[in-house]
Amino acid sequence: MKSIVLLLLASVFVSLSHARAADVRPNILIFYVDDMGWAQPGCYGGRTVPTPNINSLAAGGVRFTNGYSSGCICSPGRVGLMTGRYQARTGHDANPGRAGRELLLSEITIGQHLKTAGYTTGIVGKWHLGDTSAEFMPLARGFDFAMGTLGNLGEGSGPSYYRGKELLQELEGAPITSPVFARESVKFIEDQKDKDKPWFLCLSFNAMHTPHVASEKWLEKFKDLPKRDAAYAALAAEADEAVGTVMTKLRELRQEENTLIFLISDNGGAAPQAEMGGLRGRKWFVWEGGIRVSWIAAWKGHVPAGRVSAEPVIQLDVLPTALAAAGATSSVPLDGVNLLPLLQGKTEKLEPRELYFRFGVQHAVRQGDWKLVKASKDMQPMLINLATDPGEQTDLTTKEPEKAAVLQKLFDQWNASMQPPRWEDQRWNGAENRKEQKKDKKKKKTNR
Repeated sequence: MKSIVLLLLASVFVSLSHARAADVRPNILIFYVDDMGWAQPGCYGGRTVPTPNINSLAAGGVRFTNGYSSGCICSPGRVGLMTGRYQARTGHDANPGRAGRELLLSEITIGQHLKTAGYTTGIVGKWHLGDTSAEFMPLARGFDFAMGTLGNLGEGSGPSYYRGKELLQELEGAPITSPVFARESVKFIEDQKDKDKPWFLCLSFNAMHTPHVASEKWLEKFKDLPKRDAAYAALAAEADEAVGTVMTKLRELRQEENTLIFLISDNGGAAPQAEMGGLRGRKWFVWEGGIRVSWIAAWKGHVPAGRVSAEPVIQLDVLPTALAAAGATSSVPLDGVNLLPLLQGKTEKLEPRELYFRFGVQHAVRQGDWKLVKASKDMQPMLINLATDPGEQTDLTTKEPEKAAVLQKLFDQWNASMQPPRWEDQRWNGAENRKEQKKDKKKKKTNR
């Protein structure tokens, strides 16, 4: 009899232990901003637009000054975020828009990973990973709840929006989407409050991508700026307000302490108004301005607040970090790494690694402070020391030919292990920075 009682007590203890393990699994929240310049938020030195909510998130966690996206345009970067794998593994090097250019069904998304781990999953906002049939849409890719825009607003002649499996021509409130997405995100979070399961939500903004539209109250606040600058500033400020709306709900529900949060841009800034902090280039290029992005992680009570890290990280790291926090593993090899020890202050450095970038004829590789970059078909690869030259002005290839050769060999080996691009975007792979130069000239004319 005594042994039976002991067995029952042991069983209860194991059950309680499992319950506690489940309870400590954090919710996971990603704010994924579109086309935000590396230095746009105030916490990165931005001056044009007040970003109190993004600043608050950085103050409560870790702000990375060498954070990257593996893609210098929208869809490739999203493939990396969703899969934790370089988009080049499936040749997804450019934006979709027709059949055959979707995120391959062989790839497992963060939604699928976390749903398998027992999470309720949601995505609110921009998808941009294929919409040619239901099997490529979020509900078939691991998400329990999904609504937002199929891709970039105003592109294409078909439906622009989706809710669940339904494609929609119109969405109430659009094209001003940040407040719409904030409301939908808050509702998703509220709907989970009485449930035992943890949740995962990706709030994927349209801002700061065109069209630069915003609510009247925000346009009024920036009315003294030139018209285009005012529209951009209002758009950015309204996106920051949306971050605040969601964070306020988390705090009201006392879930901030149990939520691992990331805020990352999908690539560098695109608009002339995007603040780049002296980085060279912008979206569409593998210069730092196209791939280095605002990158913040927070988890109140678990990640020490107010830290700034120069350690290079990339959006590929989000999935392995989320899985580690969830106590789960991936059934496929991932290219990112688990950042939890770094975030929690258990280590100051990651294991040495290279970060790779590919876009058409452009390519780059970063190893430590060294970067080899070819940003157009007409240029020879440049060797840069980012510690002393973050603006990428000085080519050190002649002084350090061996280092340049090593980095080129590393890229060539990596590239040979990837799939060739299934399609290419030729618009941005011509003469070096031609479009960027035109935009800068246009901005100077407009602001005179």
